[in-house]
Amino acid sequence: MTPATILIADDDRAIRTVVSQALSRAGYTVKATAHAATLWRWVDDGDGDLVITDVVMPDENGLDLVPRIKKRRPDLRVIVMSAHSTLLTAVKATERGAFDYLPKPFDLRELVRTVERALVEPANTPPAAEKDSEELPLIGRSPAMQEIYRVLARLMSTDLTVMIHGESGTGKELVAHALHDYGRRRHGPFVAVNMAALPRELIESELFGHEKGAFTGAVQRTAGKFEQAAGGTLFLDEIGDMPLEAQTRLLRVLQEGEFTTVGGRTPIRADVRIVAATHRDLRQLIRLGQFREDLYYRLNVVPLRLPPLRERAEDIPDLTLHFLARVADEGLTYKQIEPAAIARLRQHRWPGNVRELENLVRRLVALYTDDVIRLESVEMELADLTAIPEPIGDGPAIPNDEGLEAAVERVLKRYFDAHDDLPPPPGLYDRVLREVEGPLIRLSLSSTRGNQIQAAKMLGLNRNTLRKKIKDLGIPVIRGLS
Repeated sequence: MTPATILIADDDRAIRTVVSQALSRAGYTVKATAHAATLWRWVDDGDGDLVITDVVMPDENGLDLVPRIKKRRPDLRVIVMSAHSTLLTAVKATERGAFDYLPKPFDLRELVRTVERALVEPANTPPAAEKDSEELPLIGRSPAMQEIYRVLARLMSTDLTVMIHGESGTGKELVAHALHDYGRRRHGPFVAVNMAALPRELIESELFGHEKGAFTGAVQRTAGKFEQAAGGTLFLDEIGDMPLEAQTRLLRVLQEGEFTTVGGRTPIRADVRIVAATHRDLRQLIRLGQFREDLYYRLNVVPLRLPPLRERAEDIPDLTLHFLARVADEGLTYKQIEPAAIARLRQHRWPGNVRELENLVRRLVALYTDDVIRLESVEMELADLTAIPEPIGDGPAIPNDEGLEAAVERVLKRYFDAHDDLPPPPGLYDRVLREVEGPLIRLSLSSTRGNQIQAAKMLGLNRNTLRKKIKDLGIPVIRGLS
């Protein structure tokens, strides 16, 4: 059997050499060039079974070459590689017809596996039309982010359900927006709903809508999130906080592709792409009987894990510069940041992830008058941040026979054990009070269906005090109830 011929175009001689050697050892015939014009001549002459091209070459952009190749020889697969690796590069490569995208530097074994797939896999769905936008929805060139870009690029032309896993502040909604904005449903609406912010009694009405008279207070028909997102994307954030009864109805919608409003009888087709997200361990919730296993598999068709910022510290300089530019666009003074300050930011653990970094940058721009952000300013702000302990976390559920005091002691013991090499930073007392106070008020409001007067009585608080705490803690208020 004649070995497949691989055409390589890259103006970097070292890259051409190592790629050619790796593919030759794998049994392929290789032809390599530094110029797009030579590559195009080979393609036009009918040579080659697969193309591997760089993006930046002296005579033409490799991305611009891809659609020409696909038009001339539709069955010829193209793999794009680039050192200028962003989500837009990956998306554009896929949209223009590339089989796959490899960010430099890449593992040669991965390259060989990708070549093998490209030569044997059947043709896939035609890519979506290109979105001409240079605004970067996601920032980062770390290996962890490059893998996310590759996965997202493959998903753009599909309607597959995606489950985004990641800590708070890692950018789960940004990823959901990217899937929508660069996908086939981008002309439809993007509708987001946070399960943790909705009273459990109202979740079904919020998701599926209700008919007039379906329950007390339903004075008119109201469309739910599924109807509002028709033709677009429905983002179900914090799906792990969805109550079991609502999980059952969501599962039925995913299985049957249709739903009925609360109080309604006529089925409505669910024409949405579902993207879900959670910071919780859903497998643990399944073991505890708090999340349906069958729903988990329906939602977890394509799992996508977002790395915490501490796992991609090399992205902090790019993120910092991005946030400085964004703050300037919003009207504040544009400031530079000295290298020593960037180096200090890379050393921080960032328990609040990218959101915490963005907030710090905003504070540095707003509070300090120098045109350049100095190391001393960063040290002062980080000192305040490290005085607040990291979130204690979800941890295991409270056993039914465990009292509240014992449960709190158990969770706190786990936190102290995690700092056994040195005591936790100061401020723990106030932090624990805040972490307990927020859920307590949210649950009290949920149990009273948002009635603040009843919730204040339940908590033993003055109504004005409760209002202030709701505002300070950023707790959503249900309109129409006081």
